[in-house]
Amino acid sequence: MTAGLRLVPPPIQLADAPAPSWSHIARLSDDTGLLEHARNAIVRREHGYCVDDVARGLLVASREPRPTAQVVELAERYLAFLTHAQGPDGAFRNRMSYDRHWQDEPGLGDWWGRAMWGLGTAAARSTVPWIRREALGAFRQGARQRSPWPRAMAYAGLGAAEVLRSDPRAADAAELLGAAAASVGVPGDDPGWVWPGPELTYANPTLAEVVIAAGDLLGDEPRLRAGLRMLAWLCREQDRDGHLSTVPVGGWRPGVEKHRFDQQPIEAAATADACATAAAITGDERWEQPLFRAIAWFLGDNDGQTVMYDPLTGGCYDGLTTNGPNLNQGAESTLALVSTMQHARTLATRSATRPSGGLA
Repeated sequence: MTAGLRLVPPPIQLADAPAPSWSHIARLSDDTGLLEHARNAIVRREHGYCVDDVARGLLVASREPRPTAQVVELAERYLAFLTHAQGPDGAFRNRMSYDRHWQDEPGLGDWWGRAMWGLGTAAARSTVPWIRREALGAFRQGARQRSPWPRAMAYAGLGAAEVLRSDPRAADAAELLGAAAASVGVPGDDPGWVWPGPELTYANPTLAEVVIAAGDLLGDEPRLRAGLRMLAWLCREQDRDGHLSTVPVGGWRPGVEKHRFDQQPIEAAATADACATAAAITGDERWEQPLFRAIAWFLGDNDGQTVMYDPLTGGCYDGLTTNGPNLNQGAESTLALVSTMQHARTLATRSATRPSGGLA
């Protein structure tokens, strides 16, 4: 090597993205559900199960257009867990210990919203008829509720959007979607801080996505434009020298210097989801660039310039820290990887390399 010569790695291409792998999700699953945590790739049974992650599992499994028998079996298991967690009023318990005892009472926190998102997606997209029917019944039971928390409502609203796309006559889904978008609020007039809230915390792309979906499905053009404006601004805020730098744990606030770590895989996955929805609704190919950057975040084009998954296990690392990846491979992070690689697979059918152009 010539002295002083710095080798520049080749740019990441879509062909570098791995196929969605269910190997580690299967490792974390048993006949009850999906266990939440892992130490490295070894499941930590002492932490038990949570509806949050089981709902994510059902959601991602239901997005598989041609699921294997293994994925269908996992979806069945996750659906059974969610219906067991649901109370008669439509609320959900969240945490179950490894000895199969619930640790809480039904409530309307984020887990209710994520359960509704998973159920709505299964009702609309599952390839198995009885899964669709069972999921729709549980979704409708939960759709009677409203959460006081905007993020819980946003998750539920995305489940309602799935149901409404499959059945435009679903009045309960339309009402829930409208309520979810209203709970998020509207963007402000200050171009320096477009966000409807005083800070960026977690699941920010999800808030923009539900507003976009509501504007589209409910025929509300101003709301659609508002959601697209929110998402475009967020993508610009998360752009650092041409790669995705997600809002980390602790969040960002106006007038305060951005800190960069600890970044969570679920935030990159939420960015991919929202940009894919914006691209599908608008037909605007410029959304493919921030979608690609979310994919590339897992492949090493991030603030740590480090790959965020283990190709030997199929698991995703739990976070990007100042010292590199948190090497634990829990359910939330691995499902974020699988979900984003599903988008990569779809995008690869339209663009063989790095999407060009971007949001103004």
